[in-house]
Amino acid sequence: MVLRHSSTLFFSSSSSSPLFFTKINSSRSFTSIKMERGEDNGAKKVFVAGATGKTGKRIVEQLLSRGFAVKAGVRDLDKAKSSFKPDPSLHIVRADVTEGPEKLAEAIGDDSQAVICASGFRPGFDLFAPWKVDNLGTVNLVDACRKQGVNRFVLISSILVNGAAMGQILNPAYIFLNVFGLTLVAKLQAEKYIKKSGINYTIVRPGGLKNDPPSGNLVMEPEDTLSSGSISRDQVAEVAVEALLNEESSFKVVEIVARPDAPKLSYKDLFASVKAHIN
Repeated sequence: MVLRHSSTLFFSSSSSSPLFFTKINSSRSFTSIKMERGEDNGAKKVFVAGATGKTGKRIVEQLLSRGFAVKAGVRDLDKAKSSFKPDPSLHIVRADVTEGPEKLAEAIGDDSQAVICASGFRPGFDLFAPWKVDNLGTVNLVDACRKQGVNRFVLISSILVNGAAMGQILNPAYIFLNVFGLTLVAKLQAEKYIKKSGINYTIVRPGGLKNDPPSGNLVMEPEDTLSSGSISRDQVAEVAVEALLNEESSFKVVEIVARPDAPKLSYKDLFASVKAHIN
């Protein structure tokens, strides 16, 4: 699979020092992620869309705690400045996913090596908001990545996005989540676009999101498997960050919930348990 704007990403596996990317542009074909220490290259930078959201904020905080540099994409700069503690590794930029790939590409810049999309529409009177944000907004981000040569994309989606095909059309959760402008349908169409883009992706589909601290161990299943369950936003954020650090997460859709009776497994084993999609 050859892409016009793809690149190879390298990660450090050292837990005692910051983690780094090396971005190689001499070859435009994707190869598997490798583990490498890169002390002289500077901390890898990740662009987070929807950085002031309940899940996005947690993703930013966990990235920073793991040694990443973060470019936080936000719609409201004043809100963002009051949402985060000052950190030399955090750069806040204005970014609205609905404004098109050109402006997003400028926000992402040529110094971001990966993008995590945690944006989502806010319920209101605009019935088209889910399509503007969860569908077209995600598509715009993918196109912006291709413009900037960013070949690593993590999307926070939802279980039941393909509920109709799963026979879950009467599931109360499926009905509720589609009340506001067919939100799950919009997310599903965005997922399909990502899969066809050629970008190295991990699509994370969490169950019902809780603001409470984590309780129970992580359960990770292939797409269109889980139809119920919940999970702490903290665990969702951790999965998004771990997706960048685990080679086994490439080209995969993973569904996640937390259960008290689930065995505690490493992220490597969890991601390895799900089959990759190679087009």
